[in-house]
Amino acid sequence: MIYPKQFEEKTGFDRIRQMLKEKCLGELGHKQIDRMRFRSSFEIINKLLDQTESFRQLILAGEHFPVSNYYNPHEVFKKIRPDNTYILPEELVEIWLSLKTIDEIIKCFRKKDKNGNLSYPSLSVLAENIDINAEIFERIESIIDESGEVLNNASEELKNIRKNKSSNIKKAGNRINRILKDVKKKGLISDDLELTIRNGRQVIPLPAAHKKSIRGFVHDSSATGQTVFVEPEEVFEINNEIRELEIAEWQEIVKILTNFANFLRPHIEILKKAYRLMGIADAIRAKALLAIEMGGMKPKINPYPTISWIKAVHPLLFFSFKEQNRVVVPLDIEINEEQRILIISGPNAGGKSVCLKTCGLLQYMLQCGMLVPMAGHSETGVFNNVFIDIGDQQSLENDLSTYSSHLYNIKFFLKKADNKTLFLIDELGSGTDPAIGGAIAEASLLGLNKTKAMGVVTTHYSNLKALGGKIPGVVNGSMLFDTKNIKPIYKLKIGIPGSSFAFEIAKSINFPQSILKKAENIAGEKQVKFDYQLHDIESKKNELDEKERELRSAEVFLNEMIEKYQKLSEDYQTRKNEMIQKAREEAQEILNNTNRLIEKTIKEIRESEADKEKTKELRKEIEKHSKQIDDKLKQKHVKKEAKKEKNDYNIIPDKSPVKQGDFVRMKGQSITGEVLEVKDNNCIVLFGEIKLKTPKDKLEKVKISKGKQQNKKTAVEVKFGFDINEKAKNFKPELDIRGKKVDEALSVVRNYIDDAVLLKANEVRIIHGLGEGVLRVAIRDYLKTIPEVKKMESEHPDRGGEGVTYVFLY
Repeated sequence: MIYPKQFEEKTGFDRIRQMLKEKCLGELGHKQIDRMRFRSSFEIINKLLDQTESFRQLILAGEHFPVSNYYNPHEVFKKIRPDNTYILPEELVEIWLSLKTIDEIIKCFRKKDKNGNLSYPSLSVLAENIDINAEIFERIESIIDESGEVLNNASEELKNIRKNKSSNIKKAGNRINRILKDVKKKGLISDDLELTIRNGRQVIPLPAAHKKSIRGFVHDSSATGQTVFVEPEEVFEINNEIRELEIAEWQEIVKILTNFANFLRPHIEILKKAYRLMGIADAIRAKALLAIEMGGMKPKINPYPTISWIKAVHPLLFFSFKEQNRVVVPLDIEINEEQRILIISGPNAGGKSVCLKTCGLLQYMLQCGMLVPMAGHSETGVFNNVFIDIGDQQSLENDLSTYSSHLYNIKFFLKKADNKTLFLIDELGSGTDPAIGGAIAEASLLGLNKTKAMGVVTTHYSNLKALGGKIPGVVNGSMLFDTKNIKPIYKLKIGIPGSSFAFEIAKSINFPQSILKKAENIAGEKQVKFDYQLHDIESKKNELDEKERELRSAEVFLNEMIEKYQKLSEDYQTRKNEMIQKAREEAQEILNNTNRLIEKTIKEIRESEADKEKTKELRKEIEKHSKQIDDKLKQKHVKKEAKKEKNDYNIIPDKSPVKQGDFVRMKGQSITGEVLEVKDNNCIVLFGEIKLKTPKDKLEKVKISKGKQQNKKTAVEVKFGFDINEKAKNFKPELDIRGKKVDEALSVVRNYIDDAVLLKANEVRIIHGLGEGVLRVAIRDYLKTIPEVKKMESEHPDRGGEGVTYVFLY
């Protein structure tokens, strides 16, 4: 149930519906948009959302979809229901072209991927059991062309009629032109006069005095009566024959079209289903296009009532702000079993009403099967009822309401609300004496809480704010306020009540101090202190939230780095164990071979009974085997020493110019790398396994020489040169360079991107603001030169748009 009847007008959904109709391609789409309504079935809502999301993906993938000839033939179908009726040629053309469009829609919806799976299964369901008989196309194409002309070959009779007609038209033209030529030759008319048309026939204009010079039929005369228009007698007869042929031609066309109507009549019901598919596809396409424009997504849908929206935006406000090059501040809204009723407070014009209307409009859109502007990982549920009581001067429709109408609405809510109801009340209790109004509002809210309904309420009343956290199921929320600049931030914070900031706002406009002082006395010390305490709590909470966000980002990043280093350590230990095992296997092999040789030697000595020559020969063989073992051990020792010697080196600064192949280090750092490429004033340097692009002036050329004084600690310092954990801890995935000059900003961005590459960050955000676009262009031009930058794009309009560059690395 939706309440009141004017729900769509009050929430602005009527304007959303109109936007959808403007995106439709035909009347059938308009009708589907008009039929769109609030649903309370989880399965139906999910199906409708899946269809719209699939169409959104279809559009974003650049798939072909027909966008012309969206025709509504239902009046034609109604006209040919009786026998012996026919379709006009122009109607037949529209049916033909629109059926081609439907055929393309069916093919698009049934498209399969390379694995043979349906690309858009939720859309393919719509086209099930809808196939247009190929004979319909064949019959139409045998009758008419795309310009609406009935073909000569539509029937043998029509072909003969048109042949005779064409012959007679040619004969009549030749004869009348010959007569005109003779009349001119006789000087009866001037040479510049030509044939003209009267009553659909070609005639010769003659002076009235010479009208009897040609035997024929006078069709007309000029206004002065001095000129008559004569159709020669011999041409008159031919034209009569042509007229008779035209009548016969039309009769034959009617016969052909009547036969086609008789053929089509049994197919009408199937065709109606096909045209219904066209209308549905048109409506879904409109919903998908609107979703793309406003950043609409499909959140996770639950079968039970709940709201967990992240970065939700009011669509109408989004489009309004877009025209003004402004960005809507998104809202995070949470309503669930534990916090069913959200009481929003805060300053006037701080966004309370917009937040309330956002809840009502987005939930209604969702349950009408529309994608909504919020983060895709948001969650929402299904409500059976949505009730609203909106009536303030800030309403999008400027809808004024009296206190009695407020009471009537609350009465209805209390009577009809249940645990599957969402109610939205703007300025609960306003419009009457604050003490009485506040008391009735509090009692009403307690009554609604007992129904287990979920809702959002806006208020300035302190007694309602006091309910949050005190009554189970009721929670406070505040619209945040910039206390330094005395202006609203339009962000919703759940958990604390908001101050109205009445005194602060009054002071910001230089309201008379004496009046404010008197107002504080009238309000009472307790009330003023309460408002100031809310103000103070709000400010401190904002600071804590910001610090918590920073710590959370740092913790996530640090955990990723720890995980990477743990994996490296595990890999190292695995390789070490493998090497030890290999060494053991080699040693065992040597030992086994040696034992076999010794045993063989002893055996042969015994068999030869200690023959001197044989013993001498065997001794040489043992010495040879011993030497082979020594050589193998020496080779391993040489490799080990070479590796050790390779790691024993000194680093000496070199003042000569940097070129390809040189070793360099970042100024102020110890880590060394090899220059892979020098281009203009930039170098691409390989530090370990990481390539960095950096300006020459940031690098210091070094010479690496062998030395024996290098100890283990120094080697480690050369390898790393900085505390990677400290760098990871301090790194943030967001850089704000607003207000900086281009050179200064570029320097900051270079260092930041170097750190991001070094720490293997996948995505970062650079906030440069809009301004005149100079800083944005400079930053993006620089980012294009970084090999590790795979892609960059502007942020979503809700989160900064062109004022923020989102950078994707690796």
